[in-house]
Amino acid sequence: QVQLVESGGGLVQAGGSLRLSCAASGRTFSSYSMGWFRQTPGKEREFVAAISWSGSSTKYADSVKGRFLISRDNAKNTGYLQMNSLKPDDTAVYYCAVGPSTWEPRLRSINYWGQGTQVTVSS
Repeated sequence: QVQLVESGGGLVQAGGSLRLSCAASGRTFSSYSMGWFRQTPGKEREFVAAISWSGSSTKYADSVKGRFLISRDNAKNTGYLQMNSLKPDDTAVYYCAVGPSTWEPRLRSINYWGQGTQVTVSS
């Protein structure tokens, strides 16, 4: 069992930045790939970014490529999503998730989800 707790969400103006954190507890965080997803009301949860267990591989949705950076610190059992040049369209609840150690770029298999953190970007 892995518990994931996101933090760092909030309200920011367009063009601003936020850094989300995902703190993991329970089983060994470093044995999992990790990813970030987001969801807005009435829409399906969508993939944002993923990182392999070692941090050597990453994948981004086209909509965030060049603006967001995913990273992890296995020694701290924490993953991050640095979000720059934020747009109103980035407004959503952001969820972190972990999946199998075998790298699958879009993290289609999820073992555990966090509870989500709200990000609101004003125009």
